[in-house]
Amino acid sequence: MCDEMTEAENATWMRDKGLNRREFASVGAGAAALSMLPGCTTAGEMSSSATASRTVLIDTPAGKADAFFVYPSKGKHPAVIMWPDIAGLRDAYQQMGTRLAAAGFAVLVVNQYYRSSPAPVLNSLMEWRAPAGAAKLKPMIAAITPAGTISDAAAFVGWLDGQKEVDTKKRIGTCGYCMGGPFTVRTAFANPARVGAAASFHGGGLVGDGADAPNKLLASTKAAYLIAIAQNDDERAPDEKKVLRAAADAAGRPAEIEVYPAQHGWCTLDAPIYDREQAEKAWGRMLALFAANL
Repeated sequence: MCDEMTEAENATWMRDKGLNRREFASVGAGAAALSMLPGCTTAGEMSSSATASRTVLIDTPAGKADAFFVYPSKGKHPAVIMWPDIAGLRDAYQQMGTRLAAAGFAVLVVNQYYRSSPAPVLNSLMEWRAPAGAAKLKPMIAAITPAGTISDAAAFVGWLDGQKEVDTKKRIGTCGYCMGGPFTVRTAFANPARVGAAASFHGGGLVGDGADAPNKLLASTKAAYLIAIAQNDDERAPDEKKVLRAAADAAGRPAEIEVYPAQHGWCTLDAPIYDREQAEKAWGRMLALFAANL
């Protein structure tokens, strides 16, 4: 996930491109606004005006989790659980969730830090790199465990299945960014019968030696996977895609595993490294995954 090394790599990449952080952040912010304009949806997507949303509280074994629930304003639809990046649930992820809802899904964008604070914990990805933001997040990150994420995911699936906007005849999807990437595999593990597809974008911690590492959990899931890897993450750990490929093949799990020519964080709308072209490609692959498996 995002860390000091990733940030240093991204800063170097921006410098080599001739962009300073402020200039690139402006590009990301402009892309975020542009993507939500009614005339800028991808073919096959509805305008965001066709969606409705509400803030919800969900009972989990660890307490009440707050989340943003957004869905097409009419009918029942397959559900998707969206796990935000390290900066948590905020405007950027509400926009991303709304766009996914406009494509025909009932989307639950969760606050993974609910044990420590309601959302928003931070207002932008850039805030976490400031000393105050990093200090604020450190104990909150420590409070999230693999077992806790699995427990949360099970509660989220159960809650979704009780909502009138959700088509329970369809399987559930999940997507996650940065630290949320491995949470998608744990979501599929939490309820294999219900979770049919998982998409990880520039996810960290997907490979490990422990029994609860995502690569070790694939065999206990029934989902199809999209694993989109940032080029600088791959350069740092080039064998991880091979480990994931071998694990998916051994488990008999369909998996599209690809290294994108973009930096860690490229899919998140308010990221200074946001890459619209590669983000749109990844978005399209996610929609194809969900169409085939939910």
